[in-house]
Formats: sequence, C-alpha cells, structure tokens
Amino acid sequence: MSNDRPGSGHVEPGGIADAIALDAVAVVSSFLPNDLVAALRARAKACDAAGEFVAAGVGRGSARALHTDQRGDRIRWIDEAPADAAERGFLAALEGVRADVNRTLALGAFALEAHYALYPPGAGYRRHLDRFRDDDARVLSVVAYLNDAWHADDGGALRLHLDSGPRDVLPAGGTLVAFLSASVAHEVLPASRERISIAGWFRRR
Repeated sequence: MSNDRPGSGHVEPGGIADAIALDAVAVVSSFLPNDLVAALRARAKACDAAGEFVAAGVGRGSARALHTDQRGDRIRWIDEAPADAAERGFLAALEGVRADVNRTLALGAFALEAHYALYPPGAGYRRHLDRFRDDDARVLSVVAYLNDAWHADDGGALRLHLDSGPRDVLPAGGTLVAFLSASVAHEVLPASRERISIAGWFRRR
C-alpha cells in the first residue's frame, strides 16, 4: 500500500487529466493556497457553530437513510452561486479542473455539486462508489482538504482502491484528490482529530 506525501505520486494542477487517464486518480498537493484553505476552514466552522450542518445519509431520495455505522460525517451543501468569497474562490479553482478534464478526457462534466464534510474524531466512511446505481450523472469526484498541520499519526486517510492496489492519501490542507466516480471505490479511515474537507462531484447533463 502506498502512502502519499509531497513528491510521491502527486501531480501538478495541469497534469490532472493525464494522471486520471493513466490511473483513474490524480492527487495535487497545495492545489488550494493556504489563505483560501484557512478561509474555507473558518467558514465551515462558523456554519457548523450556527447549526447549519446535518448528519450525512447514505443513498438518495426515498432510499436515503442515516447509517452511522457506515458513515459518520456531518455535511453542509455549498450554493451554486455562493455569497461567501472563499466559496466563490473554491468554485473558480475547480472550474479549471472541469475545463481540463473535458478537453483531455471528454467527460462531459457540466455542473459541480459540493458540500463541506466534517468528521469528528473516530468517525469514518466505509468503502463505497460515488455513482448511484440508478443514476450515471456523476463522472468525476473531487475532494479538497481544509485541515491545518495534519500529520500521518493523526490518521484519517482517504483510501482509494485502484487496479494497482490500495492507495492512501493523507488529508493535508490544500490537497486536491480527483478520481473517476464510477470506477474508484474509496473509504475514509477514522482520525484521532476533527477532519474537514469539501467533497464534490462533476455531473454530466
């Protein structure tokens, strides 16, 4: 099993599409600048303190249900046209990713849906795929990490199950992970401290 660190399996922002074409996943260290990471983290914490986060469910529509043994995070969706400047900056950064993968991989990625995900200590998310069984609209999953000074012994890695074997990515602030929604199973391992990220999916029409 590989454990990601800067300089080990990571790509530059302009190489996201090429990395996905090669191995179905791209990991970009320092994709988001430190000031934007801090602003998004502060925004998430303020919204959580205001009671705007809800327990995350599994499934969708009438089949959606809470399964805390499978998934233990709380979430808050980000508006498509947010008033918050940090959220606008995040969406602008992801627009470059959308253009890159569409140009190179012809994914037809059209719109981004995204939410904050806050995992309390000890919480995780069991192995799953991001594409629903009855809906193939999601084509590319993205995760951006907002954690400050994260260390390997804090835990909380994103474990990607690839054809080449499992790959762990630590949730260091500013890191972006992008992978194919239909084919890359993944899980969130429990951490010893609170873990904050933004999870998103590019959808086709």
